[in-house]
Amino acid sequence: MATYAMCIDLTTCVGCDACVLACKMENNVPNGYARDWTEEHVTDNEPEKSTDVFARDSRLPNLKLELYSNRCQHCENPPCVSICPTQASYIKDGIVLINREKCVECTHCISACPYGARYWVPGRFVDKCTFCQHRIGTGMSTACVEVCPTNSLVFGNIEDQNSEISKLLKQRKYKVLQPLKDTIPKYFLLLSEINRKELTYDT
Repeated sequence: MATYAMCIDLTTCVGCDACVLACKMENNVPNGYARDWTEEHVTDNEPEKSTDVFARDSRLPNLKLELYSNRCQHCENPPCVSICPTQASYIKDGIVLINREKCVECTHCISACPYGARYWVPGRFVDKCTFCQHRIGTGMSTACVEVCPTNSLVFGNIEDQNSEISKLLKQRKYKVLQPLKDTIPKYFLLLSEINRKELTYDT
């Protein structure tokens, strides 16, 4: 039994977009679309106040910039799956996937996703990050993990307590995005070296 997940280290990501380009090449993502993307957020080290750069008072003393690549959160309770009328969206080994043969391009899943992770190529398909599922069986990691120049991205089976990602989640503080949506994301943002407590909050 496997449950795959990914984490990104906010202390080392430099927002270079190498992961974005690698994903486009590996998965033949059409021009004008992306399965993953880079985000920039400003925080003031107060989780309950963490927010967008344009909504904060720049006079606050503890402001810092967070850079990270974002993608489908591969939620344990994904609204995109529950809303799909044809069961084209489904979960396998913790990865949220789309069966293109069943997809009728209704785009309900796109509207349901709170993370903006899906896109629609009209007349062709709905698409998103798949954690490079086609590579897992060959023992390879995801394309984004392989090219990250700062090793900020880590992918693996969180059911395996000896996996690198399992060890990191035990050792480090982390957050997930939009926890109040109750989607239970499996894309974790690592915050610092010492795991004083787990933090989950909106950005």
